[in-house]
Amino acid sequence: MLYLYNTLAGQPSLTLEGDDHRYIFKVRRHKAEDTLYLRNLEDGLIHRYLITYMDKRSATLMLQESQVLEVKAKRDLHIGWCVIDPKSVEKVLPSLNEMGVAKITFIYCARSQKSFKPDFQRWEKILLNSSQQSGRSVMMQLEMAENLETFIAQNPQSYLLNFSEHTLSLGMPVDTIVVGCEGGLTGKEVALFSPERVIGFDTPLVLKSESAVCAVASKLLL
Repeated sequence: MLYLYNTLAGQPSLTLEGDDHRYIFKVRRHKAEDTLYLRNLEDGLIHRYLITYMDKRSATLMLQESQVLEVKAKRDLHIGWCVIDPKSVEKVLPSLNEMGVAKITFIYCARSQKSFKPDFQRWEKILLNSSQQSGRSVMMQLEMAENLETFIAQNPQSYLLNFSEHTLSLGMPVDTIVVGCEGGLTGKEVALFSPERVIGFDTPLVLKSESAVCAVASKLLL
């Protein structure tokens, strides 16, 4: 863990109780006079605290220093991800966060199962834990779009990942890309993109949706 998330990080003194205290006391084995780093993920600052007192129920921290330290990818990547099983999303969400994806908008495409409902509250907890472990200083944004037409209207610069002779490469000016659900997009949906904005991977293999999303992120960000 590179820092601890706390909404009050930055205040001159803090008291940690509950889950935060259990984590630093039982898992991290911290003690009085140890140093802790905290972020509130809002001001771009990392705050260095000294543990001045600690017992089995609470810990008192005193602020020693605050400094600007942004830890994020070198470029912003927005992925429009057609809705798939939330369990599959949860498996790769920490990896996408660690790679630096700036934003994911989940889209109900024609072949998305409408019974699948993204659980943003649960996913934000996953992202918080991932950010603390990776050091990321800005939370990934999560949004919803009613359909692909709406998403494209809001993001007209979007590319589509699909089978194509145009191969996705690191140097391409792609900042927003749509990845389909299982079964892919319909012909009508593909036609919403101009041919030069349809790009693919240089492979004959068919990837699952979650594999394709990870491949896009690693190709463009790492």
